[in-house]
Amino acid sequence: MTAGSQTASGADPVEIEPHEALARLRDGALLVDVREMDERAAGMPCDAIGIARASLGDEIAAVAADRSTDLMMICASGQRSLLARQQLLELGYTRVVSVCGGFNRWRAEGLPLADGAVDDDFAQRYARHLVLPEVGLSGQIRLSRARVAMIGAGGLGSPASLYLAAAGIGTLTLIDDDKVERSNLQRQVVHVDARIGMAKTESARLSLSALNPSVSIDTRETRIVAANVESLLDGHDLVIDGADNFPTRYLVDAACRRLGIPLIYAAVHRFSGQISVFDSRREDSPCYRCLFPEPPSAAEAPNCSEAGVLGVLPGIMGLLQANEAIKLILGQGRPLVGRLLCFDALDASFRELQLSRDPACPGCGDGAAFSGYQDIARICAG
Repeated sequence: MTAGSQTASGADPVEIEPHEALARLRDGALLVDVREMDERAAGMPCDAIGIARASLGDEIAAVAADRSTDLMMICASGQRSLLARQQLLELGYTRVVSVCGGFNRWRAEGLPLADGAVDDDFAQRYARHLVLPEVGLSGQIRLSRARVAMIGAGGLGSPASLYLAAAGIGTLTLIDDDKVERSNLQRQVVHVDARIGMAKTESARLSLSALNPSVSIDTRETRIVAANVESLLDGHDLVIDGADNFPTRYLVDAACRRLGIPLIYAAVHRFSGQISVFDSRREDSPCYRCLFPEPPSAAEAPNCSEAGVLGVLPGIMGLLQANEAIKLILGQGRPLVGRLLCFDALDASFRELQLSRDPACPGCGDGAAFSGYQDIARICAG
């Protein structure tokens, strides 16, 4: 009799070998993985049910109401599963065994794993996400497969890209044609003093890759214009608008509407910021031109170099953009669609305004007609 076939006083053994467990699983037995959620995120046996040992007494009845159900317990090495077996016997379950050697043996013997099994780096890096029911393993995998286009690697793009990289977004595409200047460093925290003169996309890539090497960083050192806007954005799951000029914002808004990509907009001015989400996939969603049908004059909306901006303000608004991006990818919470969230840094207060779709909007209204990106670019000229 082998160690993996240790027999109890009843008909069933105390422990069985992993290959025996697989055969019983295929015959209808239930395999319960009693490791913690962050451990299971690194991989589970195929068709196993995850219930942490601490929750076993409360949750086992939901999957095995019949106490004669054929149950197999598995953990990492076979120790906790023995304790779990004893716990279930004391609850009146009559057919419970432990898998000898646990998941370590199961994987070492090349037995089938559940889809979406991940490595130890994944499990450790995202451990605090994996224990959130609203994220969990499936949500983290969605994040790891997402493609996000970041318009601008400046004040808004810096915090948004840092936190999206940390969150495990699969691919970040950075689109910017500027170089790092010393005046950027007061707010553009993805850059450092030693990279003054370097392309912002490359400087950001270095910082983001150092933070999370598993994220793919694509760089596009170019300005968005009518001729390239659609090709730059196509294939992404969402777009974050960190642009600092109106021609780019109008072009990006039009392209996102035509491509059906959600756009997360934000802007900052001196001590105030605003953010909203424009999602053309939703019939009730306004677009950027519902908010600004025509561009304001230079006097009405001076840029940061002319008007100044509190350094922390783009950080606050960029983090809110990252939060909206994660919510959209996970399908959790209520996105800022039809809502304009305004922040006053001096008063430390938020104010929410309802932003309805405008039937007369030149971008998405009932009579709106697309006549080309070049025409859209012209509305900001002069």
